[in-house]
Amino acid sequence: MTKNDDAWEKLFERYQILEEVNKNGYFKIEASQINQERESRLMAKFDHIVNLPKIFRDNNLSILPLSRYQYIIGHFHTHLPVKYNLEIKTIPWQFPREIETIDYTNLYSESSALLCASNIGIIDDLVDSKTKFTVSGRMSTGIFDFYIKNSINKQSYSINVTNSQCEIDAGFETDNYFILIEAKNYKVEDFLIRQLYYPYRLWSKKISKKVVPVLMTYSNDIFSFFIYEFVDISDYNSITLVEQKNYEIASEEIQRSEVELLLTQIQIIPEPPKIPFPQADKFDRLIDLISLLLENDLTPNEITENYQFDKRQTDYYTSAGKYLGLIEKQGKIFTLTDEAKDILCQPHQPKYFRLITKILQHEVFNQAFKLSLETGDIPAKEQIIKIMSESNLKITNTTIDRRASTVKGWIYWIWSQIDRKIGSQASP
Repeated sequence: MTKNDDAWEKLFERYQILEEVNKNGYFKIEASQINQERESRLMAKFDHIVNLPKIFRDNNLSILPLSRYQYIIGHFHTHLPVKYNLEIKTIPWQFPREIETIDYTNLYSESSALLCASNIGIIDDLVDSKTKFTVSGRMSTGIFDFYIKNSINKQSYSINVTNSQCEIDAGFETDNYFILIEAKNYKVEDFLIRQLYYPYRLWSKKISKKVVPVLMTYSNDIFSFFIYEFVDISDYNSITLVEQKNYEIASEEIQRSEVELLLTQIQIIPEPPKIPFPQADKFDRLIDLISLLLENDLTPNEITENYQFDKRQTDYYTSAGKYLGLIEKQGKIFTLTDEAKDILCQPHQPKYFRLITKILQHEVFNQAFKLSLETGDIPAKEQIIKIMSESNLKITNTTIDRRASTVKGWIYWIWSQIDRKIGSQASP
């Protein structure tokens, strides 16, 4: 149980919240009531579905702010899935030589990624117009009504918002548009629509220009922009994807021959004795995690509550980072090793060479990658299990299948760095 899980369990019991929702369709709760257990600011903002407290997830509930002092709980459809289009071509972007104060190898916060994208012209290209960075920070929403879909029966609820607080990561103005950007410095599977909808409603009535809501993620050195529109301004769930565009600051591509040469130079290291073989299929998520840890040391609870990890995933991915010698735990805090900090601050090609090296230093991954070079394809799970079985790993038969998926996923990630065309294939 996280701190939020525990606190909400107590509030649900104290105020009979579930019974009231089932009876009336919703329950309004004061910030002062939430504060009896834990600060409402920490208890009522869940960027991703996985961050919702257990009692919310178990009962298909979510929460929205009505004002600075009140929230509403119900079966509301608050989040939107995000699917990255693997078939669109990533646009290479040249970094201007005249800019010396931005280190594009060190964009590990949302603000630094946004500032870079703005100053090197990516935002201008995104909207095909000259933009000016005009708005950011917290502000009051004003007063507005909207409809939101019930996630169970698909009916619509009418909700009134009165001077709630919203936050804008960045607002860019052009001659004809106002671009609202919600930024994440990691890849996402879904996001809280409110983070775009409340600012959208605020600015739609304040200015005459069309307001364009955009989600930006910066992950694995790639800027991904999802341009949306609200088809019906009064309908929270009318959000519709218009276009996705990806950008990458131009870097020298990694060639297969270079990785083959690297493979001949790698020395196999012993398996770490006290760290389990990894069970974390998506290597890009591991890179996102170590990128977050470059900004701040984090407790397991902070990773679980604030980023797109549930408790089990937090355990799996921090353990995978420890397995590669990139993450260490000091007391209750996860932090990066000095080697990881050095890797992350390298330019694109040496950074990814060193990450590939960290993987291929381990016997199973090394053998699986060699097999993929021989066959020209990602090894099948059965082939990987055979390699693992012959490597004297202390893995039970009940978990070897899941851990073979990790090997397959990490080999796929290596190939995605060598051959970008692999991105158009389905991830294993």
